[in-house]
Amino acid sequence: MSRGSPSSGDTAASRLEAALMAAITRGDLRPGDLMPTTAELAATYGVNKNTASKVVAGLKARGVLSGPPGGRTRVRVRPRQVTRDNSRYHEEKTRVLLPEAERAGYGIAEAATGQSVRELHEDLYHYEVVAGPEDVRSILGVTGDEKVLQRTYTRRHAAHAGVSMSTSYLPYALVSSNPDLLESRKEPWPGGTMHQLYTVGVELGRIDDHITASIPTTEEQQRLDIPTGVPLMRIRKISYDVNGKAVEVADIPLPADRAELIYRTPLERW
Repeated sequence: MSRGSPSSGDTAASRLEAALMAAITRGDLRPGDLMPTTAELAATYGVNKNTASKVVAGLKARGVLSGPPGGRTRVRVRPRQVTRDNSRYHEEKTRVLLPEAERAGYGIAEAATGQSVRELHEDLYHYEVVAGPEDVRSILGVTGDEKVLQRTYTRRHAAHAGVSMSTSYLPYALVSSNPDLLESRKEPWPGGTMHQLYTVGVELGRIDDHITASIPTTEEQQRLDIPTGVPLMRIRKISYDVNGKAVEVADIPLPADRAELIYRTPLERW
């Protein structure tokens, strides 16, 4: 065998990969469908189990298939592309003073993905009054026995798709004067967090996005459906009132294979 020519095992793997890709392209295997087990693939396509396992692992790494190690594998539901444009913060603030019907017609989902909240397969909200992480408490100036309102948002655009998620922290003492702000059943709130803060007399004056990147944890990789090797962009969004006091901290993980960050900086004329 000449150097660089495929071995018989590699040829079998190539044939199996091509067959599976063809089945997905034809629609015989559709997004969200369970894949045959490794044993079933080996029997159907006349390859050994190691070859079938290698091909499945390779297609997972390419984002064609998804599933936890040792669990059932599915044809991957393609994630929706997310575009975060910082100019949208200006849009959100201008909408705070609009009537509720107008505020309710546009929000984060529409701005980031173009998909209406009503079209989401899953839209979950969880509110809890907690002590909060120390770094968050420090940013918000929460001390002693003071608590924060922790709000966790989980969305799934289609069945079996990976989730999108974020966690927001607000000083409990700040928002507790409006009981509606403590109720997750009030979500999605028309006008979002800016309007919620407006109801307790807070106007935002600045938002800072701090962006880092790292490899996701195993749990994050599975929940967000991130292919192996794809990094996670971690956005820490800190909102400040007009006096410069931090009033919200939000942590937003964005897989790098589906997210675009756009930062527009208006420049003053000379």
